[in-house]
Amino acid sequence: MITIKPLEPHAFDFFMDMHYESIHILEGKPAKHELLNTPSLKKYHEGWGREGDRALVALRDGHLAGAVWYRLFDATNKGYGYVDDNTPELGIAVHPEYRGSGIGRILMHEIIKQAERDGYPSLSLSVDPHNSSAVKLYQHLGFVYWGISGTSWTMKLDIQSPSA
Repeated sequence: MITIKPLEPHAFDFFMDMHYESIHILEGKPAKHELLNTPSLKKYHEGWGREGDRALVALRDGHLAGAVWYRLFDATNKGYGYVDDNTPELGIAVHPEYRGSGIGRILMHEIIKQAERDGYPSLSLSVDPHNSSAVKLYQHLGFVYWGISGTSWTMKLDIQSPSA
């Protein structure tokens, strides 16, 4: 059984593990502490819990299996998937042991519903275009190519129509 619930403070280490897993580097991936403390990535978790931060975790049979989260950035401190100041950038990862079981899709559906409840008009993300399974999932959910940042695609999902 899969259960989705908000990230609780005691699960922050798991959140950091998932943040590390979400970074698609096939060869020579630096150690977790080193990679997550680079300035371009530290901004995704530093001071977690500020206004606009939201994270959900998936439990499978009571075991932490994956996480999805979003955070707002602004024009002076852009994330890789930055679109605008009102569009949270999301990240997602599933523990390697649970990949391919549909948990990522469930997490994405839940975070999209959460963003809509929170009143956001859209969500964005950054993805390596060579990560074809991720790109395919995002496209299936309605995300569209928005631009490129470095070697990654920025994709955007409009949640609410302009008249909403």
